[in-house]
Amino acid sequence: MIRKFGVLEDGSSVQAIALGEPEGLQIEVLTYGAILHRLSFPVAGLRRELILSLDQLQDYERDRGYVGPVVGRFGNRIAQGRFSIDGSGHQLTQNENGNHLHGGVRGVGKRLWRLLDSSPTQVTLGLHSPEGEEGYPGNLDIELALALRPDALQMQFTARTDAATPVNLTAHPFFNLGGAASEHWLRIPASRYLPVGAGLIPTGEMASVEGTPFDFRSSRKVAPPSLQSHPQLSLGGGYDHCWVLDADADCHGELRSPQGDVSLMFRGDGPGMQFYGGQFLSRFHPAIGTGMILEPQGLPDAPNHPTFPSAILRPGETYRARIEYLVSTHAV
Repeated sequence: MIRKFGVLEDGSSVQAIALGEPEGLQIEVLTYGAILHRLSFPVAGLRRELILSLDQLQDYERDRGYVGPVVGRFGNRIAQGRFSIDGSGHQLTQNENGNHLHGGVRGVGKRLWRLLDSSPTQVTLGLHSPEGEEGYPGNLDIELALALRPDALQMQFTARTDAATPVNLTAHPFFNLGGAASEHWLRIPASRYLPVGAGLIPTGEMASVEGTPFDFRSSRKVAPPSLQSHPQLSLGGGYDHCWVLDADADCHGELRSPQGDVSLMFRGDGPGMQFYGGQFLSRFHPAIGTGMILEPQGLPDAPNHPTFPSAILRPGETYRARIEYLVSTHAV
């Protein structure tokens, strides 16, 4: 079903596309920012929302907390917004403490996407990002296909460029499976994570999680210990870090509700799993509730770290990134 969701300040009309059947997973995605507006599933006979959302289009247009959109061209951070490709330097917009975050001031999450195709189980959106937007080199053409099954949502990104450019596209919904975010249980099958320095920029080290608050190899509560218990927690005000998945990881992560009646498994193609505990969400939306970000993706600040997997897309290549959410319920 397609409905009109609202009108942007520039007069552009935004559509909401809903997929799903009453007995299974349902979604609603907006053509503005490719925002995942709804993600719900029947739990014990009642439909439960699994992500946080805003009520009106104007709320999304003014949002600075990244509630639900696709983020990019480069999701996550690039130090000082600077990088070089083949010896040529580039300067991106600096929109967070002198660094570049989630594609800049607008990025792809503040753009109107085109509806390319839709069916009862799939919708495809497209976006053209012109050369120079937010400082990025090259024209970039992006497609996002969302395919729905009764118990799973798959998001498939593809992109092509006419000049070498960084690309790291991911989705940014705040998850809450019921109750306080800090009371959820989380597992991340990763033995290493990326410590950060000032501005939450990775230092380049891949540190062991062993014996630290960053060890989520066995499911445990999301709530961090005292922020003073580890310098990395102090820097981020909690968790806002990327984990590097183990080679034999069965998924990117698994989140379970506090009451244990529903869980969400995350799978993707990128080597990293960004986990942000949502500790500053209330600054932007005091009444929205609590939620957390779990993003399968490439590694942050990758263009400035030769030892990280490359995030540079070149002409003639096709960028591909998959994210999959699989939901299941449990008797309690």
